[in-house]
Amino acid sequence: MNEDGTVNRAALPAIFNPEDLNALELALQIKDRYGGHITVLTMGLPTAAQVLREALYRGADEAILITDRRCAASDTLATSYILSCAVRKLDYDLVLCGRQAIDGDTAQVGPQTAEKLGLPQITYVEELISLDGDVITARRNIGNGWQEVRARLPILLTVIDEANEPRIASAKRLMKYKKAKVPAECGDKTEMKALEDRGLLIGQWDLDALEADLAWCGREGSPTKVHRIQSVVLTARETRQVEPTQEGINTLVHTLIEDHTIG
Repeated sequence: MNEDGTVNRAALPAIFNPEDLNALELALQIKDRYGGHITVLTMGLPTAAQVLREALYRGADEAILITDRRCAASDTLATSYILSCAVRKLDYDLVLCGRQAIDGDTAQVGPQTAEKLGLPQITYVEELISLDGDVITARRNIGNGWQEVRARLPILLTVIDEANEPRIASAKRLMKYKKAKVPAECGDKTEMKALEDRGLLIGQWDLDALEADLAWCGREGSPTKVHRIQSVVLTARETRQVEPTQEGINTLVHTLIEDHTIG
Protein backbone atom coordinates (compact mmCIF):
# COMPACT_ATOMS: atom_id res chain seq x y z
CA MET A 1 0.00 0.00 0.00
CA ASN A 2 1.04 3.59 -0.56
CA GLU A 3 1.25 6.02 2.36
CA ASP A 4 -2.01 7.66 1.29
CA GLY A 5 -3.87 4.33 1.55
CA THR A 6 -4.10 3.69 -2.19
CA VAL A 7 -2.96 0.42 -3.74
CA ASN A 8 0.63 0.32 -4.97
CA ARG A 9 -0.15 -1.41 -8.25
CA ALA A 10 3.47 -1.29 -9.39
CA ALA A 11 4.25 -3.87 -6.70
CA LEU A 12 1.57 -6.28 -7.90
CA PRO A 13 1.43 -8.59 -10.91
CA ALA A 14 -1.26 -7.87 -13.50
CA ILE A 15 -3.92 -10.57 -13.67
CA PHE A 16 -7.17 -10.90 -15.60
CA ASN A 17 -10.01 -9.99 -13.25
CA PRO A 18 -12.14 -13.17 -13.00
CA GLU A 19 -15.54 -11.67 -13.82
CA ASP A 20 -14.04 -9.66 -16.67
CA LEU A 21 -13.15 -13.05 -18.13
CA ASN A 22 -16.84 -13.94 -17.91
CA ALA A 23 -17.69 -10.67 -19.67
CA LEU A 24 -15.18 -11.46 -22.42
CA GLU A 25 -16.59 -14.97 -22.79
CA LEU A 26 -20.10 -13.57 -23.18
CA ALA A 27 -18.79 -11.18 -25.84
CA LEU A 28 -17.20 -14.12 -27.65
CA GLN A 29 -20.43 -16.12 -27.45
CA ILE A 30 -22.35 -13.17 -28.91
CA LYS A 31 -19.81 -12.90 -31.72
CA ASP A 32 -20.09 -16.64 -32.39
CA ARG A 33 -23.89 -16.39 -32.67
CA TYR A 34 -24.44 -12.98 -34.21
CA GLY A 35 -21.07 -11.73 -35.47
CA GLY A 36 -19.38 -8.51 -34.40
CA HIS A 37 -16.06 -6.97 -33.45
CA ILE A 38 -14.69 -7.23 -29.90
CA THR A 39 -12.50 -4.46 -28.50
CA VAL A 40 -11.05 -4.96 -25.01
CA LEU A 41 -10.19 -1.90 -22.90
CA THR A 42 -8.27 -1.77 -19.66
CA MET A 43 -6.74 1.02 -17.59
CA GLY A 44 -3.48 0.52 -15.76
CA LEU A 45 0.28 0.40 -15.88
CA PRO A 46 2.08 -0.91 -18.99
CA THR A 47 2.29 -4.30 -17.23
CA ALA A 48 -1.47 -4.59 -17.82
CA ALA A 49 -0.60 -5.31 -21.45
CA GLN A 50 -0.29 -8.96 -20.40
CA VAL A 51 -4.02 -9.00 -19.64
CA LEU A 52 -4.73 -7.59 -23.10
CA ARG A 53 -2.56 -10.28 -24.69
CA GLU A 54 -4.61 -12.90 -22.84
CA ALA A 55 -7.78 -11.33 -24.26
CA LEU A 56 -6.33 -11.60 -27.76
CA TYR A 57 -5.36 -15.23 -27.12
CA ARG A 58 -8.97 -16.00 -26.24
CA GLY A 59 -10.49 -14.34 -29.30
CA ALA A 60 -10.73 -10.55 -28.91
CA ASP A 61 -10.26 -8.66 -32.18
CA GLU A 62 -8.61 -5.56 -30.75
CA ALA A 63 -7.10 -4.43 -27.45
CA ILE A 64 -6.34 -0.97 -26.08
CA LEU A 65 -4.46 0.04 -22.94
CA ILE A 66 -5.28 3.32 -21.20
CA THR A 67 -2.14 4.26 -19.32
CA ASP A 68 -1.08 7.61 -17.91
CA ARG A 69 0.65 8.57 -14.68
CA ARG A 70 -2.15 11.09 -14.15
CA CYS A 71 -4.57 8.14 -13.73
CA ALA A 72 -2.81 7.13 -10.50
CA ALA A 73 -4.97 6.95 -7.35
CA SER A 74 -8.22 6.98 -9.35
CA ASP A 75 -11.19 5.72 -7.36
CA THR A 76 -14.24 4.17 -9.03
CA LEU A 77 -15.69 7.55 -10.00
CA ALA A 78 -12.51 8.70 -11.73
CA THR A 79 -11.97 5.27 -13.29
CA SER A 80 -15.48 5.18 -14.75
CA TYR A 81 -15.02 8.69 -16.15
CA ILE A 82 -11.75 7.74 -17.87
CA LEU A 83 -13.25 4.52 -19.25
CA SER A 84 -16.30 6.39 -20.54
CA CYS A 85 -14.00 8.78 -22.41
CA ALA A 86 -12.32 5.78 -24.03
CA VAL A 87 -15.57 4.04 -24.94
CA ARG A 88 -16.80 7.21 -26.66
CA LYS A 89 -13.88 6.92 -29.08
CA LEU A 90 -15.13 3.51 -30.22
CA ASP A 91 -17.92 2.47 -32.56
CA TYR A 92 -19.95 0.36 -30.13
CA ASP A 93 -23.45 -0.89 -29.46
CA LEU A 94 -22.83 -3.16 -26.47
CA VAL A 95 -20.50 -2.61 -23.50
CA LEU A 96 -19.72 -5.61 -21.30
CA CYS A 97 -18.03 -5.41 -17.88
CA GLY A 98 -17.37 -7.87 -15.11
CA ARG A 99 -19.63 -7.25 -12.14
CA GLN A 100 -16.75 -6.26 -9.86
CA ALA A 101 -13.00 -6.36 -9.42
CA ILE A 102 -11.50 -8.71 -6.86
CA ASP A 103 -9.44 -5.96 -5.21
CA GLY A 104 -12.12 -3.38 -4.39
CA ASP A 105 -15.27 -5.54 -4.74
CA THR A 106 -17.42 -2.40 -5.08
CA ALA A 107 -19.27 -3.32 -8.32
CA GLN A 108 -19.45 0.43 -9.02
CA VAL A 109 -17.35 0.96 -12.16
CA GLY A 110 -19.75 -0.71 -14.59
CA PRO A 111 -22.89 1.16 -13.49
CA GLN A 112 -21.00 4.46 -13.15
CA THR A 113 -19.59 4.07 -16.67
CA ALA A 114 -23.10 3.47 -18.01
CA GLU A 115 -24.33 6.63 -16.30
CA LYS A 116 -21.49 8.72 -17.71
CA LEU A 117 -22.19 7.36 -21.20
CA GLY A 118 -25.93 7.96 -20.79
CA LEU A 119 -26.61 4.28 -21.44
CA PRO A 120 -29.26 1.98 -19.97
CA GLN A 121 -27.76 -0.89 -18.01
CA ILE A 122 -28.55 -4.45 -16.98
CA THR A 123 -26.49 -5.57 -13.99
CA TYR A 124 -25.74 -9.03 -12.58
CA VAL A 125 -26.33 -10.71 -15.95
CA GLU A 126 -26.17 -14.50 -15.81
CA GLU A 127 -27.49 -15.28 -19.30
CA LEU A 128 -28.01 -13.57 -22.63
CA ILE A 129 -31.31 -15.01 -23.84
CA SER A 130 -31.51 -13.35 -27.24
CA LEU A 131 -30.31 -10.51 -29.43
CA ASP A 132 -32.91 -9.65 -32.06
CA GLY A 133 -31.82 -6.65 -34.11
CA ASP A 134 -31.32 -3.89 -31.56
CA VAL A 135 -33.38 -5.61 -28.85
CA ILE A 136 -31.51 -7.58 -26.21
CA THR A 137 -33.08 -9.92 -23.66
CA ALA A 138 -31.03 -10.96 -20.64
CA ARG A 139 -31.57 -12.77 -17.37
CA ARG A 140 -30.13 -11.14 -14.26
CA ASN A 141 -29.52 -12.69 -10.86
CA ILE A 142 -31.39 -10.96 -8.03
CA GLY A 143 -30.13 -13.09 -5.16
CA ASN A 144 -33.20 -15.12 -4.34
CA GLY A 145 -34.34 -15.51 -7.93
CA TRP A 146 -33.89 -14.10 -11.41
CA GLN A 147 -35.36 -11.36 -13.55
CA GLU A 148 -35.75 -11.29 -17.33
CA VAL A 149 -35.05 -7.86 -18.80
CA ARG A 150 -35.55 -6.61 -22.35
CA ALA A 151 -33.93 -3.41 -23.60
CA ARG A 152 -32.62 -1.72 -26.73
CA LEU A 153 -29.04 -1.22 -27.82
CA PRO A 154 -26.77 0.52 -27.10
CA ILE A 155 -26.58 -0.77 -23.54
CA LEU A 156 -24.08 -1.76 -20.85
CA LEU A 157 -24.19 -5.15 -19.10
CA THR A 158 -22.29 -6.27 -16.00
CA VAL A 159 -21.67 -10.02 -16.00
CA ILE A 160 -21.38 -12.39 -13.03
CA ASP A 161 -19.22 -15.49 -12.73
CA GLU A 162 -22.20 -17.84 -12.94
CA ALA A 163 -22.86 -16.66 -16.50
CA ASN A 164 -20.43 -19.02 -18.20
CA GLU A 165 -17.18 -20.95 -18.14
CA PRO A 166 -14.50 -18.86 -19.91
CA ARG A 167 -12.86 -20.67 -22.80
CA ILE A 168 -9.16 -21.39 -22.74
CA ALA A 169 -6.73 -19.56 -24.98
CA SER A 170 -6.42 -20.70 -28.57
CA ALA A 171 -2.98 -22.20 -29.25
CA LYS A 172 -3.01 -20.68 -32.72
CA ARG A 173 -3.84 -17.20 -31.41
CA LEU A 174 -1.33 -17.54 -28.57
CA MET A 175 1.44 -18.22 -31.08
CA LYS A 176 0.28 -15.22 -33.11
CA TYR A 177 -0.10 -12.67 -30.32
CA LYS A 178 2.52 -13.73 -27.74
CA LYS A 179 4.87 -11.08 -29.14
CA ALA A 180 2.22 -8.34 -29.24
CA LYS A 181 3.18 -5.23 -27.26
CA VAL A 182 1.93 -1.81 -26.31
CA PRO A 183 4.17 1.12 -27.33
CA ALA A 184 5.35 1.53 -23.72
CA GLU A 185 6.93 -1.94 -23.91
CA CYS A 186 8.79 -1.23 -27.15
CA GLY A 187 12.45 -0.33 -27.19
CA ASP A 188 12.22 2.20 -30.02
CA LYS A 189 10.13 3.39 -32.94
CA THR A 190 11.67 0.79 -35.23
CA GLU A 191 10.30 -2.01 -33.07
CA MET A 192 6.93 -0.27 -32.89
CA LYS A 193 6.78 0.02 -36.68
CA ALA A 194 7.73 -3.64 -37.12
CA LEU A 195 5.00 -4.75 -34.72
CA GLU A 196 2.45 -2.47 -36.35
CA ASP A 197 3.26 -3.91 -39.78
CA ARG A 198 2.61 -7.41 -38.39
CA GLY A 199 -0.62 -6.42 -36.65
CA LEU A 200 0.97 -6.94 -33.23
CA LEU A 201 1.00 -3.39 -31.86
CA ILE A 202 -1.59 -3.12 -29.09
CA GLY A 203 -3.34 0.26 -28.88
CA GLN A 204 -2.26 2.68 -26.18
CA TRP A 205 -4.09 5.85 -25.16
CA ASP A 206 -3.25 8.50 -22.61
CA LEU A 207 -5.54 11.15 -21.12
CA ASP A 208 -4.64 13.63 -23.84
CA ALA A 209 -5.74 11.15 -26.52
CA LEU A 210 -9.02 10.76 -24.63
CA GLU A 211 -9.45 14.54 -24.37
CA ALA A 212 -10.27 13.92 -20.71
CA ASP A 213 -10.90 16.67 -18.19
CA LEU A 214 -8.03 16.22 -15.72
CA ALA A 215 -10.21 17.55 -12.90
CA TRP A 216 -12.13 14.26 -13.13
CA CYS A 217 -9.05 12.00 -13.25
CA GLY A 218 -6.62 10.50 -10.78
CA ARG A 219 -6.34 11.76 -7.23
CA GLU A 220 -7.91 15.13 -8.04
CA GLY A 221 -10.99 13.52 -9.53
CA SER A 222 -11.41 10.96 -6.74
CA PRO A 223 -13.66 11.96 -3.83
CA THR A 224 -12.89 8.69 -2.03
CA LYS A 225 -10.26 9.24 0.65
CA VAL A 226 -8.84 6.31 2.63
CA HIS A 227 -8.78 7.14 6.34
CA ARG A 228 -7.15 3.96 7.61
CA ILE A 229 -6.27 0.44 6.52
CA GLN A 230 -5.75 -2.44 8.90
CA SER A 231 -5.37 -6.19 8.65
CA VAL A 232 -8.08 -8.08 10.50
CA VAL A 233 -7.48 -11.71 11.41
CA LEU A 234 -10.60 -13.56 12.47
CA THR A 235 -9.95 -16.26 15.05
CA ALA A 236 -12.34 -18.60 16.80
CA ARG A 237 -11.62 -18.30 20.51
CA GLU A 238 -14.38 -20.65 21.51
CA THR A 239 -16.60 -23.10 19.69
CA ARG A 240 -19.76 -24.76 20.83
CA GLN A 241 -21.54 -27.67 19.24
CA VAL A 242 -25.31 -27.30 18.99
CA GLU A 243 -27.52 -30.34 18.85
CA PRO A 244 -29.72 -30.34 15.71
CA THR A 245 -32.91 -30.43 17.77
CA GLN A 246 -35.50 -27.84 18.73
CA GLU A 247 -34.15 -27.86 22.28
CA GLY A 248 -30.62 -27.27 21.01
CA ILE A 249 -31.77 -24.35 18.85
CA ASN A 250 -33.72 -22.83 21.74
CA THR A 251 -30.65 -23.06 23.98
CA LEU A 252 -28.49 -21.37 21.33
CA VAL A 253 -30.96 -18.53 20.83
CA HIS A 254 -31.25 -18.00 24.60
CA THR A 255 -27.44 -17.83 24.90
CA LEU A 256 -27.16 -15.32 22.05
CA ILE A 257 -29.81 -13.12 23.66
CA GLU A 258 -28.02 -13.24 27.02
CA ASP A 259 -24.76 -12.25 25.32
CA HIS A 260 -26.59 -9.37 23.58
CA THR A 261 -25.54 -10.81 20.21
CA ILE A 262 -29.16 -10.69 19.10
CA GLY A 263 -32.34 -9.27 20.55
